[in-house]
Amino acid sequence: MPHSTPPTRRLFPPLTRRHALGQMAGGAGTIALASMLDAIGATASQPPNALATKTGHHTAKAKRVIFLFMPGGPSHVDLFDPKPLLTKRDGESQSFIHPISGRKRTEKLRRSPFRFARHGEAGTPVSELFPEVARHVDDIAVINSMHADNINHDGACLQMCTGEQAFSRPSVGSWLLHGLGTENQNLPGFVAISPNQPALGAPLWGNAFLPAAYQGTFVQDLERPIRNMGNPRFDLASQRQQLDLLQQLNDLHKQRNRDVSALDARIASFELAFRMQQDAPAAFDLEQRTVATSRAYGLDDPVTEMFGRQCLMARKLVEEGVRMVLLFHTKSSVASACQLWDHHTDVEPGLIDTCAATDKPIAGLLGDLKQRGLLDDTLVVWTGEFGRTPTSEGKTGRGHHPFGFTTWLAGGGVKGGMVHGATDEFGWHAAEDHVHVHDLHATILHLMGLDHERLTYRFGGRDFRLTDVSGNVVEQLLS
Repeated sequence: MPHSTPPTRRLFPPLTRRHALGQMAGGAGTIALASMLDAIGATASQPPNALATKTGHHTAKAKRVIFLFMPGGPSHVDLFDPKPLLTKRDGESQSFIHPISGRKRTEKLRRSPFRFARHGEAGTPVSELFPEVARHVDDIAVINSMHADNINHDGACLQMCTGEQAFSRPSVGSWLLHGLGTENQNLPGFVAISPNQPALGAPLWGNAFLPAAYQGTFVQDLERPIRNMGNPRFDLASQRQQLDLLQQLNDLHKQRNRDVSALDARIASFELAFRMQQDAPAAFDLEQRTVATSRAYGLDDPVTEMFGRQCLMARKLVEEGVRMVLLFHTKSSVASACQLWDHHTDVEPGLIDTCAATDKPIAGLLGDLKQRGLLDDTLVVWTGEFGRTPTSEGKTGRGHHPFGFTTWLAGGGVKGGMVHGATDEFGWHAAEDHVHVHDLHATILHLMGLDHERLTYRFGGRDFRLTDVSGNVVEQLLS
């Protein structure tokens, strides 16, 4: 009689570790490749928890970041950088030296159609388009001397989010997780929220060569932020039994295989998915709110509801320990686009729409964070990938402009009520106290307790960092 198959082989003939993962996933494991193996009692054979909370290089002033990204390029001369001479010489031809090509360009100056007024104790100038944000200028540091290196959206967005304009590199949020881990083991440490796909998409929140645990979790549907959260086939107890069985198979597999990092990341995703079923619904639920909260964020107004939901979700997530939330303004009540602030034509009605959609939600976010005692250790960043020209493009628009534009910071150790740097008298070049994208990133990391020169990762034979080989902390911005 032929020798019979051993019982263990009859039980699991085709059930390799990889096959088991594929069969048991059911969609839930694709939520995020970010998890914590030690939360389930990891054995000595398992790798350490990649997202465990870590100590930074120095005392941090901020614990978390909300990054408000306005893709397309908000016009600085219409919003935060008034130019009286531009108004005076409206329509005149003016020559400029193009910083990238070195060639002289002659274009017609275009004044801002919007009025500016000074606000706060410091008298910070703000356009009439941001009346609600203007109420918070004493908590805001405006940088009017930002400059970047790429005049095209994809490269400029990539640089603002990753520090690199041409190649795939880890995003700011991924670097923060690498350096600090996360404060909530049951939620993703880094979340990107955008109702429409922004320009370039996933590379803006990707981990690149950093471990998969550090990539951002993308949320597009604000009504159903994370799909497949529940498992309609099994209750939590049954899922726990499945995962425990899978863990036993993992241990058997690891006895014969040493290099299993990719599979470890995938298994980690299932563990996170399981734990998120308990914590994530409450963190992402925007329906349980007061009337006052709805009004503060503009959720009772169709003009502001979309971005208001994003801002409220961001507050809830950072309150629960999420390290970074990256918000893209890509949809309003009248328009939806990957570069909603890209006003090559109709800059005036375009800005009226985009500012109306974001002004109250941003103000609501700042006020809510402050009221809850969270603004002191939450860094809020507002920026686009670049600004817009102080000259006309066609009859009604403005062109791309990375040579001088506005970014602002609030909370998290930032000195509020100030304006740092300046562009020239027309708003063309950054002229005083230049702040490059690398400087901005160095400053963000510093406020989070990280030294941008020491936060490195070895890949491809060299040490990489968010700021590449440059960047300086802007000390004047620090409180």
